[in-house]
Amino acid sequence: MSEIAGRHILITGGASGIGRLMALEAAALGGRVSIWDIDAQKLDTVVGELQAAGRETARGFICDVSRRERVYEVAAQTREAGGPVDLIINNAGIVSGRSFLDLPDEKIEATFAINTLSLFWVTKAFLPEMIRRNQGHIVTIASASALIGVAQLSDYAASKWAAMGFDESLRAELRRTAPGVKTTVVCPFYIDTGMFHGVKTRFPWLLPILQERDVARRVIDAIRRNRPRLFMPWIIYLVPPMRLLPVPLFDWIAGFLGINASMNEFKGRG
Repeated sequence: MSEIAGRHILITGGASGIGRLMALEAAALGGRVSIWDIDAQKLDTVVGELQAAGRETARGFICDVSRRERVYEVAAQTREAGGPVDLIINNAGIVSGRSFLDLPDEKIEATFAINTLSLFWVTKAFLPEMIRRNQGHIVTIASASALIGVAQLSDYAASKWAAMGFDESLRAELRRTAPGVKTTVVCPFYIDTGMFHGVKTRFPWLLPILQERDVARRVIDAIRRNRPRLFMPWIIYLVPPMRLLPVPLFDWIAGFLGINASMNEFKGRG
């Protein structure tokens, strides 16, 4: 099991949503938490929450993870303040929620910069030390969209498919070079955060909109158990074998479940 107590844990996008809740969960288990975010006010609020709960070692750093040089700069500050990082939760992400031809080029570039390329910069900043110690854990918060493309999520889904491939390739490399360094990829359905405000599900009993607190707890539990994958809800585990079906049947099932209509009323954070 990956120990949380006493470990230095870095969470990107940790000032709101499941990032904030994972920070609170990890701190409650005795973790020394560092949070990166671009929202200074929310960052201060979360760090204040943690310190008020007796977690004096909690720290916040303003960091735009889409900027490679800034990531490396803040990584050095984070190490200096809290020592080597033992656990990275790559959680920062954005969503556009527009049909393909309505996506401005800048939005597409931003989606990949934050959802995909940041995984490389953040992980490269801390992985060498983990490999030297043969100890550590890298968590990638992907999405169920990493397993199935969804209408109005072309940039988001593609960025998360890339995140899934990043985790899988990294896991294969580490198995040879540093088997003590673990990875976990998390693929949830929609979560009830402002990020996906307005999304709908046709069958809530089968594909529920996930509760953010439950997701945060399950992610931390998966880390502690060294689970390489966490899909939520359980039906998401059926998507990979569904790909053995003929494409028209695969598409019909996705349509019947309402997956490609789920973004029709999407509003997001505005």
